[in-house]
Amino acid sequence: MTETHYHRYAVYYAPAMGSDAWQAGSQWLGRCAHDGLLRVQPVVNGMSPLALAELTAAPRRYGWHATLKAPFALAAGVNLQQLRERMAQLAGSLSTIPMPRLQVSHLDDFLALTPVGDTTALDHIAAACVRELHALVAPLSEAELQRRRKAPLTAAEDAMLVAWGYPYVFGHFRFHMSLTGGLHGRAPQEVQALQTAAQRHFDGKTPDHMDSLTLFAEPQPGADFVVLDQFPLAS
Repeated sequence: MTETHYHRYAVYYAPAMGSDAWQAGSQWLGRCAHDGLLRVQPVVNGMSPLALAELTAAPRRYGWHATLKAPFALAAGVNLQQLRERMAQLAGSLSTIPMPRLQVSHLDDFLALTPVGDTTALDHIAAACVRELHALVAPLSEAELQRRRKAPLTAAEDAMLVAWGYPYVFGHFRFHMSLTGGLHGRAPQEVQALQTAAQRHFDGKTPDHMDSLTLFAEPQPGADFVVLDQFPLAS
């Protein structure tokens, strides 16, 4: 049987497929990365469906998630089965943790669900994903490095980019579940309407535990990411 090859992979936190938390996020973004189907997005006061679709286009491509190990290509000689096996081992070595309360926040230039309170346990899981999967990951090409450097990076973030393939790891990591793309230049009342709608939409529909690692894949360059598998953490 021929193994399917994907352009890139990513290790994300995602709620259990089919759960209220998963369905709420997929509906907000307008696409379910598990079944690949579009979803009708919620109503935002004063905003057309087309405008909401445009503002959520960037996170919609990646699916409902929080990044643990940013998108990567496999190193030469490494295949998907080896990645799956390593992820299963890693997940089994990590414990299920309570999820801090998540709130809608204006993070940099976009809206996201972010944790309130202590994030030590979340940070530990993210760091383990970066560190323990690194041997399976291809180094970034010069073109990829330059693309990443279009965003302003500190010297420390640039060093992380070179060493680990992503600038926002370890001490620079911030757990977040993106709700929009960039909002630069948007009217304050438009941003407030989005934030109010998101708060209403996710009320009572955020996850209360992190109990798995989810493997996503990008089939071809620029394609929507899809869910391949979830690996349970130790209970």
